[in-house]
Amino acid sequence: MKKGFFIAAIILVAACFTNSASAQVKIGYFDDQSIIALFPGIQEKLDTVLQSYAKDTLQDEYNYTLKSYQVKDSIYRKDSLELSKRPKALQLSTDELNQLKYKLINWERYQQEMMQQKQESLLLPYRQRIAAALSEVVAENKYTVVLKAESLSPYAQPSIADNLTIRVAMKLKLALPKEVEDAFKAATSGAPAKTAAPAKKG
Repeated sequence: MKKGFFIAAIILVAACFTNSASAQVKIGYFDDQSIIALFPGIQEKLDTVLQSYAKDTLQDEYNYTLKSYQVKDSIYRKDSLELSKRPKALQLSTDELNQLKYKLINWERYQQEMMQQKQESLLLPYRQRIAAALSEVVAENKYTVVLKAESLSPYAQPSIADNLTIRVAMKLKLALPKEVEDAFKAATSGAPAKTAAPAKKG
């Protein structure tokens, strides 16, 4: 699942949250694709629906387009002499035939675009739930700026406490890997990491 229209690279959520002249800037980062992948059974659902869409709907459309082209090409060739006497009719017939031909020649790209549109329509309800949860997380935790996770520098390691992907997943009650959940809880609880107790002096 590729990135869609869901979230801009930088979202300015609010200018300030207090009455002070300059509120503290709080930055979080977020990845909507990681959230989508956490919904149970979503990949299987996408695969099933998209395979059916390609096999049935798009294949039927291709067959219809091919048949239309063949019929119109046959008529065009048979009536070319008559059409040559009527420039406007000739132009319309030529344009119509070329449109069908172009669609057939570029069918693979057309199919990919239609598959992408179909996938986005299937994902829209999930994206809407994610957007609502993100808005709540931002407001509750008073974040002023949200960065898209992929825009972060690979040389910078922001705190996991500011990973809004995790916060949104938890709000939506989506299962997270245990190590991720444990690391997040440790970072947000303020509790120091457990270490072995020093040996008592005798």
